Amino acid sequence: MNAKEVISYMESLQDDEQRKILMGFFKTGPGEYGEGDEFLGLKVPQTREVVKAVAKDFPLDEVPELLMNHWHEVRLCGFLILVSKFEKLSVKRLENDQSAIRKRDEILKLYLKYAEKANNWDLVDLSVHKILGHWLLLPSTLGDKDYKIKVLDELAQSDNLWKQRMSMVCSWKTSQMGDPSWCLRYAEIHLHHPHDLMHKAVGWMLREMGKRVDMDLLRDFLHQHVHEMPRTMLRYAIEKMPERERQYWMKL
Repeated sequence: MNAKEVISYMESLQDDEQRKILMGFFKTGPGEYGEGDEFLGLKVPQTREVVKAVAKDFPLDEVPELLMNHWHEVRLCGFLILVSKFEKLSVKRLENDQSAIRKRDEILKLYLKYAEKANNWDLVDLSVHKILGHWLLLPSTLGDKDYKIKVLDELAQSDNLWKQRMSMVCSWKTSQMGDPSWCLRYAEIHLHHPHDLMHKAVGWMLREMGKRVDMDLLRDFLHQHVHEMPRTMLRYAIEKMPERERQYWMKL
């Protein structure tokens, strides 16, 4: 299937009742963070089924047509196709394979080029850690760790909320792989972010870092920043701690 065929097939699955639910859930009304986004009314498993059917042979140069589409679920399909392709090139035996490295870098560049099309939290959260986050810890022809920090800094310093969220949520993968440095760096950068969606993202990633790497690193971060953290961020960060310890942090 090419992009046009995928779009046509997904449009044939349109569900108006589910569409209304999703448009409310993803805050698409005037002045809300998802203002103007358009939904077909597909549930994520339906989109994943499409991805599963087409991803293997889907041409990379057809993906932008999906990412540019006005339907939310079609854009999600495009991002998940990139995830599928990236993951297949990132298995252990291909980590240092030169051809795989070049292809991963190509996918990463495409992902970043169309980053603004991931214009809601689900589009970011279902893709960024599996592409950008994993890329941070893999060999690349594009540059060393300083280059990778530059890539994330540009996202973090963007005036686009979803790019900012990318710079934080990508650390889900780096923490899973045992490297807390990305989470800690961007949690500090976003500590005073004005948007509740970023408070939740930072707290969530701090919680994951503590769980996956070292709870004492999370405690150290809290000791340094608890008095300046938004309460939502703090609640998310300490969510998996024992009740007595949660109460301790909340009372500081």
